[in-house]
Amino acid sequence: MMGGEHSITIGAVKNYADADLIIIDAHSDFRESYGGSAYSHACVTRRCLDILGDGRITSIGTRSISREEYESKDINRVSFISSAEVRKSGIELIVDEVEKSIRGDVYLSIDMDGFDPSFAPAVGTPEPYGLTPWDVRYLMNRLGKRIIGFDIVEFSPIYDNGNTAMLAAKLIQDFIGSRETSKVFH
Repeated sequence: MMGGEHSITIGAVKNYADADLIIIDAHSDFRESYGGSAYSHACVTRRCLDILGDGRITSIGTRSISREEYESKDINRVSFISSAEVRKSGIELIVDEVEKSIRGDVYLSIDMDGFDPSFAPAVGTPEPYGLTPWDVRYLMNRLGKRIIGFDIVEFSPIYDNGNTAMLAAKLIQDFIGSRETSKVFH
């Protein structure tokens, strides 16, 4: 799916409730509600946890979390891997660990703000110190044959210089390629 804001992932995950979820996102999106809605883009991970349950969600690239989310009694039911941890350990080690925790099929959700704004400036809530396109491409190529559903969300064309649209299009192309072969360029 190619979407607008991140809440579209909730409906998709309902249709893939047997799959594990990997989210690329700068934010934890773990609020109980935001702006009066439990289905806001700021609540996506929380709502997906309601659907999938413990140990089925890994969010990679996290670097922004509110006090409410941090203090939630349920925050440890999701695996959050910061972009700093990806940088420190390397994407290969991170994917090795993620792959060990996956039970079967995977739904992949890419919030474009998971990337550093130097790669994807056209997002609603940019956060510095993000993932690189190489990081996400490596993850997609390693897990491609296990990914049964995929979305790209939170792209805001009005703010774009062309980079974000080009990256989103290339990710879609790379995702399609990752389904055909495990020998896609890593």
